[in-house]
Amino acid sequence: MTTVLVVEHESNAGVGLVGERIRAAGAALDVVGPEAGRDIPLTADGYNGVVVLGGTPGPTDDVTAEWLPRVRTLIAHCLDTEVPFLGICLGAELLAVVANGVVGPVRNGAEVGLTELALTAAAEDDPLLGGLTGQLRALQWHTLEVHELPPGVVSLCSSDRCPNQAFRVGATAWGLQFHLEALAATAEEWAGEDSEDLRSVGLTGSEVVARMQEHEVSLRDTWSTVADRWMSLVVSAADQLAEPASEVLNSHARRS
Repeated sequence: MTTVLVVEHESNAGVGLVGERIRAAGAALDVVGPEAGRDIPLTADGYNGVVVLGGTPGPTDDVTAEWLPRVRTLIAHCLDTEVPFLGICLGAELLAVVANGVVGPVRNGAEVGLTELALTAAAEDDPLLGGLTGQLRALQWHTLEVHELPPGVVSLCSSDRCPNQAFRVGATAWGLQFHLEALAATAEEWAGEDSEDLRSVGLTGSEVVARMQEHEVSLRDTWSTVADRWMSLVVSAADQLAEPASEVLNSHARRS
């Protein structure tokens, strides 16, 4: 069975909609992380894809989040072996750091709540984001951003506050600063815990949740499409790995 490894930094920042689409594709989820009670592997061996989720630490806050070096090692292995990778928020920041980008505080202050996104020209032929139509929106909840993309990497998506909302490293690794996995229920949970972040941008929790509820249908539709596209790459890569073994078995069968 196709299996996707999910690195969860905090239990309230789960895989959400992306997890739904992974299961809908017939794949299994293997969730690891400090609050999941399972160690984070140093390689992606045995997995067909890897998702690294968001969380409150920064990508190099190793003192307060001692598991982060393991995550960075795992991401480096994904890049080296071209295992399909999807990094969300902190996961995107970790991908940028591993690939020699630069992450720092959001220059215009924290980006919180439902925001509008704009695809760049470079996204036109991107396997995940290419061809998306209509006004794109997604939940944001971050105080850090990718200031400098890794060498040779360009932005695929931007917002008013953050020019590097999405980027691809190589052919198989994506970083998305926004939370495509989050719908209104997630926003409601986060709004109850992050009143300081909300106050800093002049919002209330009820305002954030109401906006998410208003756009729930289009959010689910748009980001399900993107998650499904990523899963298609995962399944395709898994099928390619299985082909040589099948060919060997068929060869033995013909000789016998």
